[in-house]
Amino acid sequence: MTYLGAKILVTGADGFIGSHLTEALVAAGADVTALAQYNSFDSHGWLDDLPQSTRQKLNLVRGDIRDAAFVSRLVHDHHYVFHLAALIAIPYSYFAPQSYVETNVLGTLNVLEAVRQHGTERLVVTSTSEVYGTALKMPIDETHPLQGQSPYSASKIGADMMAEAFARSFGVPVVILRPFNTFGPRQSERAIIGTIIRQALDQECDAIRVGDTTTERDLTFVTDTAAAFMAAGLADDVEYGHAYNAGNQRAIAIGDLIDIILELTSSRKPIIPDEKRLRPINSEVRALLADSTKFARATGWTPKVTLREGLQRTIDWWRKRFSATQVRRQTDFIT
Repeated sequence: MTYLGAKILVTGADGFIGSHLTEALVAAGADVTALAQYNSFDSHGWLDDLPQSTRQKLNLVRGDIRDAAFVSRLVHDHHYVFHLAALIAIPYSYFAPQSYVETNVLGTLNVLEAVRQHGTERLVVTSTSEVYGTALKMPIDETHPLQGQSPYSASKIGADMMAEAFARSFGVPVVILRPFNTFGPRQSERAIIGTIIRQALDQECDAIRVGDTTTERDLTFVTDTAAAFMAAGLADDVEYGHAYNAGNQRAIAIGDLIDIILELTSSRKPIIPDEKRLRPINSEVRALLADSTKFARATGWTPKVTLREGLQRTIDWWRKRFSATQVRRQTDFIT
C-alpha cells in the first residue's frame, strides 16, 4: 500500500509538524488538502515556506475545526484524514483553558463525526506524551496512567478518549498517535530547543535564559515524526481506538541538551535561570521517556535521525532565518 494518488486531508497543516507531514505526503504522490486556520493576513502558516513546486500541488483551505458543518464538508471524499489541528501552547492553557477544550476536544469530535458520516478509510488523531504527566515508571508505554497536569494535557486526554469511544461505539477507523517531544525546523520558540538555539545565535542576546534545566525529554526529529504519521495511516496491524507511542526511546536532561547546542553553535553565552519560564510546581512534567515497542511492531517505524544530526539541521535552519532577516533589514535601510 502507498499514498500514491490517495486523497488526503491534513488538519493543522500550517503548523510545525503538519507542514512537514504535508510536504512528505506530497513527495509520496498523494493528493493533499491542507487545512490552515483562517486568518486575515493571507497566510497559510508554515505552508508558505514550502517550495513552490510543493505548494502548487496542494489544495490550500482556510477554516476552523470548531465549525462542525465546515469540517463535514471538508472531510467528504477524502480517503485518509490526519488530524493535527490543536492549541498546543502549554503556558497559554493556564490562562484560557476553555479555548483548549473547544479546539482540542470539540474540534476532534467534529472530525470524528465527519469521518463517521462519510466513511473515511482511516483517521489518525494526534495525541501527545504530555497526557502521561510526570512518569510513574520509565520507559513509558501505552498502559501508563494518564495525568492531566495542565489544561492542555487534560484537553488532549479528552480528545484521546473521544477517539477511543468512537472506535468502540461506532467502529470508526481511528488510530491515536502519541508523539513524544518533536523538534526541528519551523518549530516555535515556545519549544525548548527553538528558544535555546535562537538565543545562542542571536547577537542581541547576551545570555541564554531558560526555565528548569533538570527535566528530561525524549526528543525525535520532525521528519521521523512525520514518517510515524504516515506509517500509522497505512499499517495493517494497528488497532483502531488504541494509542501508539512514537518516540526516540532515549531521554536527555535539558541541561545536557543546552551543552550540546552551545557546542554546535560555538556559543559561550552564560545560562541564566528565568522564573517566568517555569511551570507551576504541580504542573511540571519531570521526565518523559518513550517505549515505542508497540508502534514499531505494528508498523516497522523507527527513528532515523540522531539527536546531534537533528540539532545541526535545526541550527542550520535558524542561521538561514537570521541571514534572511539581516538581508531584509539592509534592503529596508537602502529603500
